[in-house]
Amino acid sequence: MNVKEVFAQAIYKQTEISLEQIYRLIEVPKHPSLGDLAFPCFLLAKTWKKSPASIAEQIAQSITEDCFSKVEANGPYVNGFIHRESFTISVLNQILYERENYGTLSDGAGKTIVIDFSSPNIAKPFSMGHLRSTVIGNALSNIAQKCGYNAVKINHLGDWGTQFGKLMAAFKHWGDEDKVRKQPIAELFTLYTKFHEEAEIHPQLIDEGRQWFKKLEDGDSEAVYLWKWFREESLKEFSKIYQLLNISFDSFAGEAFYNDKMGETIEKLQGQNLLEVSDGAEVVDLTDVSLPPCLIKKSDGATLYATRDLTAALYRQEHYQFSKALYVVGHEQSVHFQQVFAVLEKMGYPWAKSMIHVPFGLYLQNGKKMSTRKGRVILLENVLQETIRLAEQNIEQKNPTLENKKEVAKQVGVGAVIFHDLKNYRMNNIEFSLEQMLTFEGETGPYVQYTFARACSILQKGNWNINSNFSLKKLATNDVVNDDSWELIKLLFSFSNQVQQAFIQLDPSIIAKYTVDVAKCFNKYYSKVKILTNNNGLQERLALVYAVTVVLKNGLQLIGVDAPKSM
Repeated sequence: MNVKEVFAQAIYKQTEISLEQIYRLIEVPKHPSLGDLAFPCFLLAKTWKKSPASIAEQIAQSITEDCFSKVEANGPYVNGFIHRESFTISVLNQILYERENYGTLSDGAGKTIVIDFSSPNIAKPFSMGHLRSTVIGNALSNIAQKCGYNAVKINHLGDWGTQFGKLMAAFKHWGDEDKVRKQPIAELFTLYTKFHEEAEIHPQLIDEGRQWFKKLEDGDSEAVYLWKWFREESLKEFSKIYQLLNISFDSFAGEAFYNDKMGETIEKLQGQNLLEVSDGAEVVDLTDVSLPPCLIKKSDGATLYATRDLTAALYRQEHYQFSKALYVVGHEQSVHFQQVFAVLEKMGYPWAKSMIHVPFGLYLQNGKKMSTRKGRVILLENVLQETIRLAEQNIEQKNPTLENKKEVAKQVGVGAVIFHDLKNYRMNNIEFSLEQMLTFEGETGPYVQYTFARACSILQKGNWNINSNFSLKKLATNDVVNDDSWELIKLLFSFSNQVQQAFIQLDPSIIAKYTVDVAKCFNKYYSKVKILTNNNGLQERLALVYAVTVVLKNGLQLIGVDAPKSM
């Protein structure tokens, strides 16, 4: 039980409010002189028929738990001061013992969560627009695993649909096989862009694209050959990106995987009398839940995204028995997922309530949305290669004798791109800026990485050896319990709560911002305390520094960023 829970329990004994409500009401005072925890008594005034200040006085006098050095009333607040030395020893020993397991929770023990993320369209370049789903989904997978879940990472590739008919039509009109073989993605992207430009002048091209897709669905040999070729070349290109980002998946089952499974889904809908005919198309009416009808089959017999997503959900539940399913897809698809989840509920599946759409904002270029169709994109591989190059340049200038320069440059360059995305609340739009990504100041990946490397350097200079099973019994000096270190200790202690909140809110920015807070707090402590110059209390100070490295590394790993020991 942590000290906040102890504080809540002590107050609970004196009141009629639920323990959960008390826990939610407990605050952290804005100034350390007011204590470490505070409970406002306004809510009790009506039932106790006393002023909040007198209630606070009464409750404060009744709390005698050992983990508090004192509990006092301050106006309408009950303020608790945690016993610094015993708490510090407890937190540091826990981190020293648990190390990479520090902050791990058991909330999801025995449960499976499936996370659908990244999901690029084949035959299109992997742009900055795809980055958000990829890194948010990967971070949520890591956070879910830290919470005890078995996380199944699914890359639901966009490898089916009318866009392939358009691409085939474009290839037949203007394609050059040799050019495509030399630069598959770049050339296919050029053809796709040209198709849309020409279609504005010659609208009949749209019908031609539809016809090619229908051929594909019907198993036409030429259409299938082109589709397989486009798909294989795309996957080769995508694998380069995923290797750079150090992201892996448990499944690459894309839209095409469900082609032979959709018939069963449609039969189930028919069997439950959920399908209606509307303008020749088959739909599920959703007016009772204030949603537009969910299109299952077009008038020409072609299936739609909803048909595949319904089928995918049924398949995933059957194969993974998930307790929760996340779809990390842009906010513009919100209505689509509301429809899919509503149809599954109408089909009588209780697990449909455990399916969650995790939307996010856009990457903007000069304030405008990036568009593959209009050719307005920034290629992610180019960005990653450029940030790696700039990081390598920076290392050459500042630390030319560094070992493994290329590997560290990759960790810093790629980490900068990931961190720049994840430090933002996922619903916010992000303006693309290479300069902001790579700065070593402020809320950036390189700043946190550099702080970690600095802490590692201190440990090396102090000959810190964690393998000695060092354990704190008491503190030799007050260096580890002064005001600056105390704020750091409380931050380190809150790691598991940050993990839990990031999962509850499905927001990796909580972890990214937390690592920045820890880095700032440590740098403040480092600037004021001479860690290595005094042997008295040296091991305690090094233990604190080591605890910082554990938490920073764990936090960065959760969001998919490496922590180099030297930079």
